[in-house]
Amino acid sequence: MAACMLSFYHMPEETIASFSVRRLAVLDEKGNIDESLMPPLSDGEIKRLYETMVLARTFDQRALSLQREGRIGTYAPIAGQEATQVGSALALEKSDWVFPTFRENGVYIAVGHPPHMILQYWGGDERGLKIAEDLHIFPVSIPVGTHIPHAVGAAMAAKYRGDKIGVIAYFGDGGTSEGDFHEALNFAGVFKAPVVFICENNQWAISVPREKQTAAKTIAQKAVAYGFEGIQIDGNDIFAVYKATKDALAKAKRGDGPTLIESYTYRMSDHTTADDASRYRTKEEVEAWLPKDPILRVKLFMEKKGLWSDEYQKDLEAKTKAAVDEAERKAEAVEHAGPRDMFAYTYGKITGRQRKELEDF
Repeated sequence: MAACMLSFYHMPEETIASFSVRRLAVLDEKGNIDESLMPPLSDGEIKRLYETMVLARTFDQRALSLQREGRIGTYAPIAGQEATQVGSALALEKSDWVFPTFRENGVYIAVGHPPHMILQYWGGDERGLKIAEDLHIFPVSIPVGTHIPHAVGAAMAAKYRGDKIGVIAYFGDGGTSEGDFHEALNFAGVFKAPVVFICENNQWAISVPREKQTAAKTIAQKAVAYGFEGIQIDGNDIFAVYKATKDALAKAKRGDGPTLIESYTYRMSDHTTADDASRYRTKEEVEAWLPKDPILRVKLFMEKKGLWSDEYQKDLEAKTKAAVDEAERKAEAVEHAGPRDMFAYTYGKITGRQRKELEDF
């Protein structure tokens, strides 16, 4: 019997794909900027960025106090993340749409949602999230990651309609462990949806550290698997946040697809007022982030540029305190919703079952 000989042809090994992740930083901890990367902002626009961050932090501190006094419910603080929220929100055009999580109080303030209504919501009154017709921001999303596919759906709807708008979806590093995140990015990549994904990587998903969320070196690189760009930015640098968001929105509106922005920042406070971060992270870790404060950076920059003074700061603090005082007063002056109101806002029209329940109420 003839011997049968098999031969194998070995293809040379080759690299079929490679990637790199860019990191963007414009403003350092000493208030110095990279002129070549600085976005074109007027003195007035720089002041607006700074003043909105100060307002967001003042509001945040008041909300924490109100929660400790039992005057609002569980609250998610934003301290340390003001640059990420304000810088991205002020890069939006009026026609763009926003899909927030439960921590984007700074975004709501920046786009113009009344602060007293934010307090009203955290006080347990859902009417606080009744959005004005001229504001394109969705209500708070408490479930982690479930709103990300919704944002992609809205972006696809805009694309089909021919509307030249962009959509932003915010989420934390913990949200990237959810299936919704991966499904949304896959869909957005395939169909080139005009959406910008902003991951507020604040290093902790409640008590779980960033390194337990993924073995990847960056979160930004996850975009590569879905066929589009991912970029990491210094999330405590408001100029980097503004520039990256502005560029990503412009790209989306040109039809060049989505972008994943990993905003590398830090959650200075507890996850929520129901949490105690001192049980899982060290005091030394928190203190190491203090010099990276996003508000301090802009203050130092403005001081060098002649845009900041003690008098300006005192006046700003007085104005923001007055604004937050008024928000607190208006929130607590709102007539409380009654138990029957839960039936009024569940569906567009009262159902037969609801009508029967109301009769028995």
